[in-house]
Amino acid sequence: MVEGILVEGLIYSVLALGVFISFRILDFADLTVEGSFPAGAAAGAVVASTLNLSPSPLVKALAVPAGLLAGFLAGGVAGLVTAEVYHRLKTPPLLAGIVTMTGFYSINLRILGGKPNLPLIANNPMLNLAHSLFGGLVPQEWSLFAACALVCLVVFGLLDLFFHTEIGIAMGALGDNENAVIQAGIQPNRLRTLGLVLANALPGLSGAMAAAYQGFADVNLGQGVVAAGLATVMLGELIIHSQFISLQLARVFLGSILFRALMYAARSWGYVAGITPNDLRLLTSLLIIISVSLSRLGRKRR
Repeated sequence: MVEGILVEGLIYSVLALGVFISFRILDFADLTVEGSFPAGAAAGAVVASTLNLSPSPLVKALAVPAGLLAGFLAGGVAGLVTAEVYHRLKTPPLLAGIVTMTGFYSINLRILGGKPNLPLIANNPMLNLAHSLFGGLVPQEWSLFAACALVCLVVFGLLDLFFHTEIGIAMGALGDNENAVIQAGIQPNRLRTLGLVLANALPGLSGAMAAAYQGFADVNLGQGVVAAGLATVMLGELIIHSQFISLQLARVFLGSILFRALMYAARSWGYVAGITPNDLRLLTSLLIIISVSLSRLGRKRR
């Protein structure tokens, strides 16, 4: 139970980092995540499972990193499409995201070979690698948690390093004051494009990890992930108040684990109040409303 909550929390925290970048740093209401997340799951599952069938040991060894990279790149392509639609056609952010999300449903079907899902039960190289690397160090049920924790540490370290660079600092300023970025001699369109690519590449990576954990990739995996990502970000903000980017990134991981724990509690003990698994999206919406209300109340008090 505990390891499942932690694994899901870490996997979906990578997705929530993308939502954090688009909604909080860029101030861009991006719904592309509902297309980039399943795109990453589909690309990652297809690449990893295909390479794992190769008779070459070297190719097999590259199956997992290639699958994660494929998921990352597939999500990044979705973000790039949204950025181009937004900048070239001058559409509102929501419409640009909806257009990309809708189009990628068909693209994801093509990635999966025309099928709505791809099972990985018999051929799951990511899960097998986690067991082989960490099975001797920790109990087998915790090996996947150790692998996810390693990936999340790498993602956190690279993002923290990026947002302390000149480009990362400028990206943080873009959402607050675009004119300041222009006066600094930086083109805001290019910077926003980079931000949207990154904000969707991370959900793509999360999708590849989620497909490995759940044992299948499905074109409908992206339904509701934007709301879940927002709830995660807001929960983290309620727990930790900080202007430092390192703590802002760290609280996304904490918020994701807390959100998954709350959803698990609702699934396990919600029957007492008549809650069924069909009500989980309603609970997510209510959680966002409560988080926003508490956040506003806290700001008024301060």
